[in-house]
Amino acid sequence: MKDIADISAVMTDIGTRARAASATLGFAPAEQKRDALLAAADSVWARRQDILAANAQDMEFGRNKGLTDAMMDRLLLTEERIQGICDGLRSVALQDDPVGEVLAEWDQPSGLHIKRVRTPLGVIGVIYESRPNVTADAGALCLKAGNAVILRGGSESFHSSSALHSCLVDGLRKVGLPEDAIQLVPTRDRAAVSEMLTMTDFIDVIVPRGGKGLVGLVQREARVPVFAHLEGIVHIYIDAAADPETVMNVVLNAKTRRTGICGAAECLLIHRDVADTIGQDIIRTLVDAGVEVRSDANFLSIDGVTPASKDDWGCEYLDMIIAARTVESLDDAIEHIRTYGSNHTDCILTEDQTAVDRFFQRLDSAILMHNASTQFADGGEFGMGAEIGIATGKMHARGPVGAAQLTSFKYLVTGDGTTRS
Repeated sequence: MKDIADISAVMTDIGTRARAASATLGFAPAEQKRDALLAAADSVWARRQDILAANAQDMEFGRNKGLTDAMMDRLLLTEERIQGICDGLRSVALQDDPVGEVLAEWDQPSGLHIKRVRTPLGVIGVIYESRPNVTADAGALCLKAGNAVILRGGSESFHSSSALHSCLVDGLRKVGLPEDAIQLVPTRDRAAVSEMLTMTDFIDVIVPRGGKGLVGLVQREARVPVFAHLEGIVHIYIDAAADPETVMNVVLNAKTRRTGICGAAECLLIHRDVADTIGQDIIRTLVDAGVEVRSDANFLSIDGVTPASKDDWGCEYLDMIIAARTVESLDDAIEHIRTYGSNHTDCILTEDQTAVDRFFQRLDSAILMHNASTQFADGGEFGMGAEIGIATGKMHARGPVGAAQLTSFKYLVTGDGTTRS
């Protein structure tokens, strides 16, 4: 490798090799890509002790850096989580290959036969923070879709990501695919990110996965197209026709199962007609579970609840904190979400189908849910095996970004000596 002090030269070399690898991946047989991912999964499990040792180094780095408990949870790998990584790799491997899928097919009066088919994007750059499992998820999904990928993990997960990347390369090597198909930027230096954002000759799209600061930086500075993954300012609206048991189960899971993921609930909107019944009960339950509730005046009589400030509306805590307020109506809740949400994931709890229909129709979040925990906002839970992130924009990819979302398409046009008059 070239002198790591010359970040520009290193990134140019990585980009050149990725572009060359993408040319091979574009027509790699489905079975070869499948077998590479299955071999990578086997390698991850066989080398799990090495991965755990690498993760221990990252955890120490994170503690010294003063990361929050939620961020440390994102960073942590356990044997159970490594098993989950292996399961994700195998799940992606066994999915139908998206490349070459016929999306539409028709004949024209002119005699032309036209097909629109899926094709790889080319080279994808993924910039992410903390969670080392993104290394495996992103590498697997990009490979499945026939793309080369350049991974730039967070400084906190440097050792874990390196260990997982090595396993992905094992899989490529075993089946004879280019090892440059999945590359990991070999430095914590932030200059590498700046380089990636301007590598228009080598990278076809950038996928940022992280906090508001990272995504904002990428959107401001990127010359390469971006699939934006914004904050998960996730709302749950408790309607007047909500079932009390459903509210208790769903809200508690949505807030407390894992607070550091983007699908964790951050704001609770409670219809005024049930504020003194279901509302009081769920607020008390959250407080008893160790959640810090920041509320409007309606729930301040409950011990442990503190007044919400204007900054609590539209805040992604990623912690054991939730904002709560009473709303006058379903439309009031919709207006609040439109004002403070991030178009990520929002949920309605109700037994009134008319209310569900209005909620689904009037809001345009990437994911809308009814009577289900927002912790399901995850590509794996959507049957995609894994995801690179939840795209909140409206161009090209939206919602969980799986293998199919990492493709474009081309038209295949067939004639029989056909000419245009």
